[in-house]
Amino acid sequence: MERVKFSLEFLFRASPTILYKFFTTPDCLIRWFCDEVDIQDVTYTFSWDGSEEIAELIEDVEDELIRFKWEDADDEEEYLEFKIEKSPVTGETILTVTDYCDDDEIDDQKQLWATQLDELKKETGG
Repeated sequence: MERVKFSLEFLFRASPTILYKFFTTPDCLIRWFCDEVDIQDVTYTFSWDGSEEIAELIEDVEDELIRFKWEDADDEEEYLEFKIEKSPVTGETILTVTDYCDDDEIDDQKQLWATQLDELKKETGG
């Protein structure tokens, strides 16, 4: 199965600072992304329904970018990225999620991210 990269954009009313907090603090991550998270330096251990995934924080630009590399990724080049920008025109915050999946799972993964980000919008006030 071929792995493919995809990106999705979402608009938020929340500031980049608030969104950044939701990607980097345990209390906020468990409100929208995972059931539990343990952060040790740059190692994040995420838990969902009893199963764990470990990711290394490989890039961190406050209020702008968070990039993780999954420990068990098939390809060294794969990552999960949250890029935060402020629209100069509308003033809205633009969140771009970049992820990888098998080529036959793109639609499912996009739907999963849409669901997750809807939850994030509720938590951040839109």
